Amino acid sequence: MGTESYFAATLTGKLLRKISKEYSYKEFFSKESVGLQLILERITKQLFEELRSAQNILQLEREEVLNTLLIGIIDTNQRTGEFLCIGDGLICINNRLFEFEQDNKPDYLGYHLHEDFDSWYGKQQQRIFAQDLQDFSLATDGIFTFKKFDSKPYEEHGDVLEFLLADTAGSNNSNMLNRKLYDIQTNWGLKPGDDLAIIRIIF
Repeated sequence: MGTESYFAATLTGKLLRKISKEYSYKEFFSKESVGLQLILERITKQLFEELRSAQNILQLEREEVLNTLLIGIIDTNQRTGEFLCIGDGLICINNRLFEFEQDNKPDYLGYHLHEDFDSWYGKQQQRIFAQDLQDFSLATDGIFTFKKFDSKPYEEHGDVLEFLLADTAGSNNSNMLNRKLYDIQTNWGLKPGDDLAIIRIIF
């Protein structure tokens, strides 16, 4: 179990954003044709190295760099995607759920920053390649923890996963997920009992 998980997730997210921007610039000026599988490996390797460097510079304990990591590399023209989950999480592709659960002992990236990247990466099994993408979501395992937060009477609630990851109502609004979470709280009386992050893309 990590400490200050919000810090670890924020640090990882900012590093990934930086790496993605750098990679997109390189790809724009390069004539090299690279498959999604190799792009995923390269981005994960750079994240691995930069997270290790940040840990050393900031003198962070191992428990301070532990967080769930879900990455999706998408070819929007071909509608294909390469996905990786490190830790516990959920990937939903075209309404099909892929749950990754490690008996509540998630094997976070932060546990392995002292190791050789190639050896570690070669052992990763929580990967998916998908074609004909129409709608996909990446979610931390907090999505499974919705529960009643008070004793007030609420309307009978529906399926949280279906409502958040499959239902397309409000998809024309960039705040769709925030609105759905608000509806779940105000109409169904449910809140997640753990940290929750969701990314959903509808083509």
